[in-house]
Amino acid sequence: MLSRREMLVTPVAMMAARAVSALQGGMTLAIHQNTSSGAGYRGSLEGWARAGITHVELTAGLLDRFLETDSVAAAGRVLTDLGLTPVSASCGVGGLWPPNPDHAASLDNLRRRCEMFKSLGLDRIYAPTGASQEFTEDDYTVGVENMRRVGEVGAEFDMTIMAEFLRNSTFISTLTTLLQMMRAAGHPNLAPLLDCYHFWSWRGRFEDLDLIRPGEIGHVHFQDVPDVPREQLTSRTRFIPGDGISPLPRILGKLAEKGYQGSLSVELFLPRFQQGDPFEVASEIRQKAEAVMREAGVL
Repeated sequence: MLSRREMLVTPVAMMAARAVSALQGGMTLAIHQNTSSGAGYRGSLEGWARAGITHVELTAGLLDRFLETDSVAAAGRVLTDLGLTPVSASCGVGGLWPPNPDHAASLDNLRRRCEMFKSLGLDRIYAPTGASQEFTEDDYTVGVENMRRVGEVGAEFDMTIMAEFLRNSTFISTLTTLLQMMRAAGHPNLAPLLDCYHFWSWRGRFEDLDLIRPGEIGHVHFQDVPDVPREQLTSRTRFIPGDGISPLPRILGKLAEKGYQGSLSVELFLPRFQQGDPFEVASEIRQKAEAVMREAGVL
């Protein structure tokens, strides 16, 4: 019997994805430090490197804890000594996107983070769009101006600042809204981040991916969702790619068609991952996620 995933993926789509991937060089697997947060900055990276992971996504929280007893230079040496390439980082700065009376302070915090992550070899970082208050239509005009200001900070450091839409945000919770606002802001140092979990677990439709312009997506978070009502999904129901029902091969094929050649960063929050042995967690992720990438023809 065909699995639900196999029924969702047509041979024509797979052939198109493989053709595009062959021309563009495919994508790379990465792991987000939230996935092994219990092991800390050094412990997560060391375990993943042993499992053959070469691309990683950092978090400000784990880096800050490392810096309580060591230096930024030492954090960089951990990456270099392990042969790891940092591809993105969660900057840890809130209040960047929605209307915020303290937006100037948020921008100052962003500058400090840009300087820190730039010294670690990064050229892009991101902040989620989390918000819980009510907003008016006029607030989105303010949000676009906030995006422009964020882009200007990115330009100071020659860095791309990305926004990640969150399914539970009352401000930006969909790919369509994020794309519209980013285009209205029109700043070259801004880019949308596509999180497969937030996209497929909420209001996302596969057809929304057709709205992406070539080269527009700055980074991708790569997860699966279980076969339960979308209303029952939370961050803790994120699965390793291949363990759920998301049409991930089709999504990757569409991203390849749109010219995305970056990393697919696996970000998980279940305690069995976050508190597990980083080597074992990364080994399982690599086996399953790379199988999905091969099916999509992007590895």
